[in-house]
Amino acid sequence: MFKQQLSGELADLVMGAAPCITFVQLGELTSWAIARNWGSTRSQDLTEWVNKFPVIDGDAAVAETWGEIVAYSRKRGRPKSANDSWIAACCIRHGLPLVTLNKRDFADFAEFEGLELIS
Repeated sequence: MFKQQLSGELADLVMGAAPCITFVQLGELTSWAIARNWGSTRSQDLTEWVNKFPVIDGDAAVAETWGEIVAYSRKRGRPKSANDSWIAACCIRHGLPLVTLNKRDFADFAEFEGLELIS
């Protein structure tokens, strides 16, 4: 959304809802800006944009959900990245759909763990 790369239909869906981000996505965005040497203006733009959204924190229930989905994905022989697993766990635990342009990264969680995936 920050890069304004959503398709028309997906953009309409997100803009018509009350989007939020996970604590993991906040960390990824922060890391992205630093790793790419963003200047103060662009970094401030990102901070202002991120501050528009509630952040889903990790708690014991999210951690348990994360442990379960990671174990199951490993048992299937299809382990996922830690960050993608945390994001999926937040959405699953809170009953929220995950809107992503990277459907492939989360497809197993949708198929096996009940993650509602919108892409």
